Amino acid sequence: MNLLTSLRYLVALAEHRHFARAAQACHITQPALSNALRALEKEFGTPIVKRARSYAGLTPEGERVLASARRMLHEHALLQQELASSAGQPRGRLQLGVVPTAVPVAARFAAMLQAAHPGMVPVVRALSSQEIEEGLENLSLDLALGFTDRLSQGGSFAVLPQYAEHYFLVRRRPGAKPQAGASLHLGDALRWADAAPLPLCLLTPEMHNRSIVDSAFARAGCAVQPVMETSSVLTLALSVLTGDLCSVLPGALVGAVRSQGELEALALVEPEMVTPVGFIHLAKAAPSRVLQGALALARQERWLADVAQHSGALGNEKSLMNF
Repeated sequence: MNLLTSLRYLVALAEHRHFARAAQACHITQPALSNALRALEKEFGTPIVKRARSYAGLTPEGERVLASARRMLHEHALLQQELASSAGQPRGRLQLGVVPTAVPVAARFAAMLQAAHPGMVPVVRALSSQEIEEGLENLSLDLALGFTDRLSQGGSFAVLPQYAEHYFLVRRRPGAKPQAGASLHLGDALRWADAAPLPLCLLTPEMHNRSIVDSAFARAGCAVQPVMETSSVLTLALSVLTGDLCSVLPGALVGAVRSQGELEALALVEPEMVTPVGFIHLAKAAPSRVLQGALALARQERWLADVAQHSGALGNEKSLMNF
Protein backbone atom coordinates (compact mmCIF):
# COMPACT_ATOMS: atom_id res chain seq x y z
CA MET A 1 0.00 0.00 0.00
CA ASN A 2 1.22 3.47 -0.92
CA LEU A 3 0.39 5.40 2.24
CA LEU A 4 0.42 8.89 0.71
CA THR A 5 -1.81 7.78 -2.17
CA SER A 6 -4.31 6.18 0.21
CA LEU A 7 -4.32 9.32 2.35
CA ARG A 8 -4.97 11.38 -0.77
CA TYR A 9 -8.00 9.20 -1.51
CA LEU A 10 -9.27 9.76 2.03
CA VAL A 11 -8.96 13.54 1.65
CA ALA A 12 -10.81 13.38 -1.68
CA LEU A 13 -13.63 11.40 -0.07
CA ALA A 14 -13.93 13.93 2.76
CA GLU A 15 -14.04 16.81 0.27
CA HIS A 16 -16.54 15.29 -2.18
CA ARG A 17 -18.59 13.36 0.42
CA HIS A 18 -19.42 10.81 -2.26
CA PHE A 19 -17.53 7.63 -3.19
CA ALA A 20 -18.07 7.83 -6.95
CA ARG A 21 -17.20 11.54 -7.21
CA ALA A 22 -14.10 11.07 -5.04
CA ALA A 23 -12.96 8.18 -7.23
CA GLN A 24 -13.55 10.25 -10.36
CA ALA A 25 -11.55 13.13 -8.90
CA CYS A 26 -8.68 10.73 -8.18
CA HIS A 27 -8.93 9.15 -11.68
CA ILE A 28 -9.54 5.66 -10.30
CA THR A 29 -12.50 3.30 -10.08
CA GLN A 30 -14.79 3.29 -7.08
CA PRO A 31 -13.75 -0.28 -6.09
CA ALA A 32 -10.09 0.83 -6.16
CA LEU A 33 -10.95 3.72 -3.85
CA SER A 34 -12.82 1.45 -1.44
CA ASN A 35 -9.99 -1.09 -1.41
CA ALA A 36 -7.43 1.62 -0.64
CA LEU A 37 -9.54 2.89 2.26
CA ARG A 38 -9.92 -0.64 3.65
CA ALA A 39 -6.14 -1.05 3.43
CA LEU A 40 -5.79 2.21 5.33
CA GLU A 41 -8.11 0.94 8.04
CA LYS A 42 -6.08 -2.25 8.27
CA GLU A 43 -2.87 -0.22 8.51
CA PHE A 44 -4.16 1.82 11.46
CA GLY A 45 -6.23 -0.97 12.97
CA THR A 46 -9.43 1.07 13.27
CA PRO A 47 -12.54 1.88 11.22
CA ILE A 48 -12.13 5.16 9.36
CA VAL A 49 -15.25 5.41 7.19
CA LYS A 50 -18.76 4.92 8.56
CA ARG A 51 -20.29 1.97 6.73
CA ALA A 52 -23.63 2.65 5.00
CA ARG A 53 -25.23 2.35 1.56
CA SER A 54 -23.82 5.78 0.72
CA TYR A 55 -21.21 8.06 2.28
CA ALA A 56 -22.19 8.73 5.90
CA GLY A 57 -19.06 10.47 7.14
CA LEU A 58 -15.94 9.45 9.00
CA THR A 59 -15.60 7.87 12.40
CA PRO A 60 -13.97 9.93 15.18
CA GLU A 61 -10.77 7.98 14.52
CA GLY A 62 -11.20 8.69 10.81
CA GLU A 63 -11.39 12.42 11.50
CA ARG A 64 -8.04 12.20 13.34
CA VAL A 65 -6.51 10.29 10.42
CA LEU A 66 -7.95 12.89 8.02
CA ALA A 67 -6.35 15.77 9.93
CA SER A 68 -2.98 14.01 9.87
CA ALA A 69 -3.45 13.14 6.20
CA ARG A 70 -3.94 16.79 5.28
CA ARG A 71 -0.83 17.82 7.19
CA MET A 72 1.28 15.06 5.62
CA LEU A 73 0.07 15.81 2.09
CA HIS A 74 0.65 19.53 2.67
CA GLU A 75 4.22 18.92 3.82
CA HIS A 76 4.77 16.58 0.88
CA ALA A 77 3.57 19.26 -1.55
CA LEU A 78 5.80 21.87 0.11
CA LEU A 79 8.82 19.61 -0.25
CA GLN A 80 8.02 18.93 -3.91
CA GLN A 81 7.71 22.66 -4.58
CA GLU A 82 10.94 23.40 -2.75
CA LEU A 83 12.89 20.80 -4.73
CA ALA A 84 11.35 21.79 -8.09
CA SER A 85 11.70 25.56 -7.61
CA SER A 86 14.64 27.89 -7.90
CA ALA A 87 15.14 31.43 -6.63
CA GLY A 88 12.45 33.63 -8.13
CA GLN A 89 10.97 30.73 -10.13
CA PRO A 90 8.33 28.97 -7.98
CA ARG A 91 6.79 25.81 -9.39
CA GLY A 92 3.66 23.96 -8.30
CA ARG A 93 -0.07 24.34 -7.71
CA LEU A 94 -1.58 27.22 -5.77
CA GLN A 95 -5.00 26.41 -4.32
CA LEU A 96 -6.89 29.72 -4.30
CA GLY A 97 -10.34 29.93 -2.70
CA VAL A 98 -12.50 32.92 -3.60
CA VAL A 99 -15.93 34.19 -2.62
CA PRO A 100 -18.18 34.10 -5.71
CA THR A 101 -18.61 37.88 -6.00
CA ALA A 102 -14.82 38.31 -6.24
CA VAL A 103 -14.32 35.69 -8.97
CA PRO A 104 -13.59 38.26 -11.75
CA VAL A 105 -10.81 39.79 -9.61
CA ALA A 106 -9.42 36.36 -8.67
CA ALA A 107 -9.42 35.27 -12.31
CA ARG A 108 -7.46 38.36 -13.30
CA PHE A 109 -5.01 37.79 -10.44
CA ALA A 110 -4.51 34.11 -11.32
CA ALA A 111 -3.84 34.93 -14.98
CA MET A 112 -1.29 37.61 -14.07
CA LEU A 113 0.34 35.26 -11.56
CA GLN A 114 0.70 32.47 -14.10
CA ALA A 115 2.13 34.89 -16.67
CA ALA A 116 4.71 36.08 -14.14
CA HIS A 117 5.57 32.52 -13.03
CA PRO A 118 4.99 30.00 -15.86
CA GLY A 119 5.87 27.13 -13.53
CA MET A 120 2.91 27.90 -11.26
CA VAL A 121 -0.56 26.40 -11.73
CA PRO A 122 -3.22 28.51 -9.96
CA VAL A 123 -6.35 26.53 -9.10
CA VAL A 124 -9.26 28.95 -8.49
CA ARG A 125 -12.18 27.57 -6.47
CA ALA A 126 -15.39 29.54 -5.87
CA LEU A 127 -16.40 28.82 -2.27
CA SER A 128 -18.50 30.26 0.51
CA SER A 129 -16.77 32.29 3.21
CA GLN A 130 -17.14 29.44 5.70
CA GLU A 131 -15.70 26.92 3.23
CA ILE A 132 -12.77 29.27 2.62
CA GLU A 133 -11.97 29.62 6.32
CA GLU A 134 -12.24 25.86 6.84
CA GLY A 135 -10.08 25.22 3.77
CA LEU A 136 -7.32 27.50 5.01
CA GLU A 137 -7.39 25.89 8.44
CA ASN A 138 -7.29 22.31 7.15
CA LEU A 139 -4.58 23.20 4.58
CA SER A 140 -6.66 22.32 1.51
CA LEU A 141 -6.30 25.98 0.43
CA ASP A 142 -3.08 28.00 0.22
CA LEU A 143 -4.64 31.42 -0.20
CA ALA A 144 -8.09 33.00 -0.35
CA LEU A 145 -9.72 36.18 -1.61
CA GLY A 146 -12.66 36.98 0.62
CA PHE A 147 -14.45 39.24 3.06
CA THR A 148 -11.99 40.28 5.72
CA ASP A 149 -14.47 41.90 8.10
CA ARG A 150 -15.59 38.39 9.13
CA LEU A 151 -12.23 37.62 10.69
CA SER A 152 -11.42 38.29 14.33
CA GLN A 153 -8.41 40.41 15.25
CA GLY A 154 -5.41 38.38 16.36
CA GLY A 155 -6.85 35.14 14.98
CA SER A 156 -5.13 32.46 12.95
CA PHE A 157 -5.35 34.36 9.64
CA ALA A 158 -3.19 37.06 8.09
CA VAL A 159 -4.88 39.60 5.81
CA LEU A 160 -3.58 41.55 2.83
CA PRO A 161 -6.20 44.25 2.01
CA GLN A 162 -7.06 44.62 -1.68
CA TYR A 163 -10.20 46.66 -2.38
CA ALA A 164 -13.61 47.71 -1.07
CA GLU A 165 -16.73 46.11 -2.52
CA HIS A 166 -19.54 48.53 -3.46
CA TYR A 167 -23.01 47.60 -4.66
CA PHE A 168 -25.19 48.41 -7.67
CA LEU A 169 -28.70 47.60 -8.78
CA VAL A 170 -28.53 46.08 -12.25
CA ARG A 171 -31.59 45.87 -14.49
CA ARG A 172 -32.68 46.04 -18.11
CA ARG A 173 -33.28 49.54 -19.40
CA PRO A 174 -36.93 50.02 -20.40
CA GLY A 175 -37.29 49.43 -24.12
CA ALA A 176 -33.57 48.74 -24.58
CA LYS A 177 -32.55 46.13 -27.15
CA PRO A 178 -29.19 44.39 -27.74
CA GLN A 179 -27.01 46.54 -29.94
CA ALA A 180 -23.58 45.71 -31.30
CA GLY A 181 -20.85 47.77 -29.68
CA ALA A 182 -23.13 49.19 -26.99
CA SER A 183 -21.98 49.25 -23.36
CA LEU A 184 -23.75 48.98 -20.05
CA HIS A 185 -25.38 52.27 -19.06
CA LEU A 186 -24.53 53.91 -15.73
CA GLY A 187 -27.62 55.54 -14.29
CA ASP A 188 -28.28 57.82 -11.34
CA ALA A 189 -27.82 56.56 -7.79
CA LEU A 190 -30.73 54.67 -6.24
CA ARG A 191 -31.67 54.37 -2.57
CA TRP A 192 -31.78 50.88 -1.09
CA ALA A 193 -35.33 51.60 0.09
CA ASP A 194 -36.40 52.28 -3.50
CA ALA A 195 -34.80 49.03 -4.67
CA ALA A 196 -36.61 46.88 -2.10
CA PRO A 197 -40.00 46.66 -3.91
CA LEU A 198 -38.40 45.66 -7.23
CA PRO A 199 -38.47 42.02 -8.46
CA LEU A 200 -35.05 40.99 -7.15
CA CYS A 201 -32.87 37.96 -7.77
CA LEU A 202 -30.44 37.62 -4.84
CA LEU A 203 -27.92 35.10 -3.61
CA THR A 204 -29.18 32.42 -1.22
CA PRO A 205 -29.20 33.15 2.54
CA GLU A 206 -26.12 31.06 3.41
CA MET A 207 -23.90 33.27 1.22
CA HIS A 208 -22.14 36.07 3.11
CA ASN A 209 -22.88 38.53 0.32
CA ARG A 210 -26.60 37.97 0.94
CA SER A 211 -26.17 38.90 4.60
CA ILE A 212 -24.49 42.14 3.49
CA VAL A 213 -27.38 42.94 1.14
CA ASP A 214 -30.00 42.08 3.78
CA SER A 215 -28.16 44.30 6.26
CA ALA A 216 -28.28 47.23 3.81
CA PHE A 217 -32.02 46.86 3.33
CA ALA A 218 -32.51 46.59 7.11
CA ARG A 219 -30.49 49.77 7.69
CA ALA A 220 -32.70 51.47 5.09
CA GLY A 221 -35.69 50.49 7.22
CA CYS A 222 -37.19 47.90 4.91
CA ALA A 223 -37.34 44.15 4.47
CA VAL A 224 -36.87 42.47 1.12
CA GLN A 225 -38.46 39.34 -0.32
CA PRO A 226 -36.61 38.25 -3.48
CA VAL A 227 -38.64 36.60 -6.22
CA MET A 228 -35.67 34.38 -7.09
CA GLU A 229 -32.60 33.12 -5.23
CA THR A 230 -29.43 31.42 -6.42
CA SER A 231 -26.03 30.30 -5.14
CA SER A 232 -24.46 31.09 -8.54
CA VAL A 233 -23.23 34.56 -9.46
CA LEU A 234 -23.54 33.58 -13.14
CA THR A 235 -27.25 32.91 -12.60
CA LEU A 236 -27.46 36.20 -10.73
CA ALA A 237 -26.28 38.07 -13.83
CA LEU A 238 -28.13 35.96 -16.40
CA SER A 239 -31.45 36.37 -14.59
CA VAL A 240 -31.28 40.08 -15.40
CA LEU A 241 -30.32 39.47 -19.03
CA THR A 242 -33.04 36.93 -19.74
CA GLY A 243 -36.00 38.23 -17.75
CA ASP A 244 -37.59 41.22 -16.08
CA LEU A 245 -35.66 40.75 -12.84
CA CYS A 246 -33.27 43.11 -11.09
CA SER A 247 -30.22 42.13 -9.10
CA VAL A 248 -27.77 43.60 -6.62
CA LEU A 249 -24.20 43.11 -7.85
CA PRO A 250 -20.82 44.28 -6.55
CA GLY A 251 -18.75 46.43 -8.86
CA ALA A 252 -16.47 43.62 -10.03
CA LEU A 253 -19.45 41.64 -11.32
CA VAL A 254 -21.02 44.71 -12.90
CA GLY A 255 -17.78 45.19 -14.79
CA ALA A 256 -18.02 41.61 -16.04
CA VAL A 257 -21.31 42.42 -17.87
CA ARG A 258 -20.18 45.83 -19.15
CA SER A 259 -20.68 44.78 -22.80
CA GLN A 260 -24.43 44.31 -22.33
CA GLY A 261 -25.78 47.58 -23.68
CA GLU A 262 -29.39 46.78 -22.74
CA LEU A 263 -28.49 46.82 -19.03
CA GLU A 264 -28.06 49.70 -16.62
CA ALA A 265 -26.28 49.85 -13.26
CA LEU A 266 -27.34 52.23 -10.50
CA ALA A 267 -25.11 52.79 -7.48
CA LEU A 268 -27.02 51.91 -4.29
CA VAL A 269 -26.92 54.59 -1.57
CA GLU A 270 -28.48 55.49 1.77
CA PRO A 271 -26.82 53.61 3.32
CA GLU A 272 -23.52 53.37 1.50
CA MET A 273 -22.28 49.82 1.95
CA VAL A 274 -18.53 49.25 1.77
CA THR A 275 -17.19 45.75 2.38
CA PRO A 276 -13.41 45.16 2.57
CA VAL A 277 -12.03 42.33 0.44
CA GLY A 278 -8.52 40.99 0.79
CA PHE A 279 -6.22 38.03 0.44
CA ILE A 280 -6.22 35.71 3.45
CA HIS A 281 -3.72 33.05 4.49
CA LEU A 282 -2.64 31.27 7.63
CA ALA A 283 -0.58 33.59 9.80
CA LYS A 284 1.79 31.10 11.42
CA ALA A 285 2.32 28.52 8.67
CA ALA A 286 5.57 28.80 6.71
CA PRO A 287 4.57 29.95 3.20
CA SER A 288 5.39 27.68 0.29
CA ARG A 289 7.33 28.92 -2.72
CA VAL A 290 4.13 29.36 -4.73
CA LEU A 291 2.41 31.21 -1.87
CA GLN A 292 5.41 33.51 -1.54
CA GLY A 293 5.12 34.29 -5.25
CA ALA A 294 1.39 34.98 -4.98
CA LEU A 295 1.78 37.26 -1.96
CA ALA A 296 4.59 39.15 -3.70
CA LEU A 297 2.30 39.88 -6.66
CA ALA A 298 -0.57 40.86 -4.33
CA ARG A 299 1.69 43.54 -2.83
CA GLN A 300 3.00 44.94 -6.11
CA GLU A 301 1.92 48.46 -7.04
CA ARG A 302 0.97 47.42 -10.57
CA TRP A 303 -1.44 44.80 -9.27
CA LEU A 304 -2.91 47.11 -6.62
CA ALA A 305 -3.44 49.78 -9.25
CA ASP A 306 -5.07 47.20 -11.51
CA VAL A 307 -7.45 45.92 -8.84
CA ALA A 308 -8.36 49.47 -7.80
CA GLN A 309 -9.27 50.24 -11.40
CA HIS A 310 -11.30 47.09 -11.98
CA SER A 311 -13.09 46.47 -8.69
CA GLY A 312 -15.89 48.93 -9.49
CA ALA A 313 -15.48 51.45 -6.67
CA LEU A 314 -18.53 53.63 -6.04
CA GLY A 315 -18.37 56.77 -8.15
CA ASN A 316 -15.50 55.39 -10.22
CA GLU A 317 -17.49 54.87 -13.42
CA LYS A 318 -14.35 54.27 -15.41
CA SER A 319 -13.56 51.20 -13.34
CA LEU A 320 -16.78 49.52 -14.44
CA MET A 321 -16.23 50.27 -18.08
CA ASN A 322 -12.59 49.15 -18.13
CA PHE A 323 -12.89 45.81 -16.33
